[in-house]
Amino acid sequence: MLCVLRTDGPTAAPGNQAQSDPVSLSFSFQNLPEIQMEQDVESTVTVRQPKLPKQTWDDVPKPLQDRERTKQKIQRYVRKDGKCNVHHGNVRETYRYLTDIFTTLVDLKWRFNLFIFVLVYTVTWLFFGFMWWLIAYIRGDLEHIGDNQWTPCVNNLNGFVTAFLFSIETETTIGYGHRVITDKCPEGIVLLLVQSVLGSIVNAFMVGCMFVKISQPKKRAETLVFSTNAVISIRDGRLCLMFRVGDLRNSHIVEASIRAKLIKSKQTKEGEFIPLNQTDMNVGYDTGDDRLFLVSPLIICHEINQHSPFWEISKEHLAHEELEIVVILEGMVEATGMTCQARSSYVASEIKWGYRFTPVLTLEDGFYEVDYNSFHDIYETNTPSCSARELAEMMARCRLPLTWSVSSRLSTQGLPDPQEKRSSEAEELAERNGDVANIESESKV
Repeated sequence: MLCVLRTDGPTAAPGNQAQSDPVSLSFSFQNLPEIQMEQDVESTVTVRQPKLPKQTWDDVPKPLQDRERTKQKIQRYVRKDGKCNVHHGNVRETYRYLTDIFTTLVDLKWRFNLFIFVLVYTVTWLFFGFMWWLIAYIRGDLEHIGDNQWTPCVNNLNGFVTAFLFSIETETTIGYGHRVITDKCPEGIVLLLVQSVLGSIVNAFMVGCMFVKISQPKKRAETLVFSTNAVISIRDGRLCLMFRVGDLRNSHIVEASIRAKLIKSKQTKEGEFIPLNQTDMNVGYDTGDDRLFLVSPLIICHEINQHSPFWEISKEHLAHEELEIVVILEGMVEATGMTCQARSSYVASEIKWGYRFTPVLTLEDGFYEVDYNSFHDIYETNTPSCSARELAEMMARCRLPLTWSVSSRLSTQGLPDPQEKRSSEAEELAERNGDVANIESESKV
């Protein structure tokens, strides 16, 4: 085993941007023991048969077939655009959607929402238009069209089309003045009151639904961006998992906070299988670093320590892991005060080991400029390929004093220490000499 600490000069980042990195760690490990990881995760990959002829695929050994299947794309729990890839099936209590009809309408797609919007108004206009025509038909107004001696319920109403137009004028309060209700029709006055009240309720409900639909804060989340990849590299002498977030708008997200969860199936000690188990990843909750002032792009860091789920994962094991990291950024929109949430995810293939993010912030004449062309760019850096636990053990051994070598090695192998052996022999000799002296004194007496 060899642990080397090396000091390098400045590291040049891609794009002719230099980054000062006065001290970097370079590790070289020999005869490093391999750690056998427990494979207690059920495969969540989408099984797709490779594009091979059937006869060729049948000739491939079964272990090789299984290996090829595991290389297929892993099914995401949360997609890159933040939408959850979960469908609810066999929901028996569908009446619950009707009890919260407002939220149900807001959650519908735009085409269905607009269709319901037009349908509700059209149905109400047709219904009350039919009621006005029915009153005119029952009173006999349609039989006395043109009779100046007859006082109809509604002037100039001579059929269903004119009744429908009068219904639209009443509910939308257009009031052209050509068709008007008279005071000789009490049933028409009651219908007018009912249509006015119900029309106001329909207007408030549908206009409110469309307003909320238009001003939904998730549209604000479209301008919150996450880096395409997450990276693992050394920061302050420790392995850290990092990803970058940014806000494209000049208006800020107030009280912005970020969380991260590891989505990975597990099996308990009792044998219970938990699919898609969620584990919190500390991104600064104890230090307050999870509260963001998101004016320029920020790099969110998760330190891989004893409490991290990546504590025993090395670069080699990461390539075979079936996991997903879901990151959630939420806060209040400064313009509206509504809560906004943006989500993204990283699977194992999108976590790059031994890389860092390219700087995007430069100082110009009187202001800072963010170059979003380099927002997703990363560059390679010196990073050990072992796990964080192995790295901590190696660093601890490198810091031990040289006098540790002989006695500790013998104690670890179960062999007696030479100094302890000499002291024990001296004690036994002293005891023997004491016994001989006692015997001689007794014989003299």
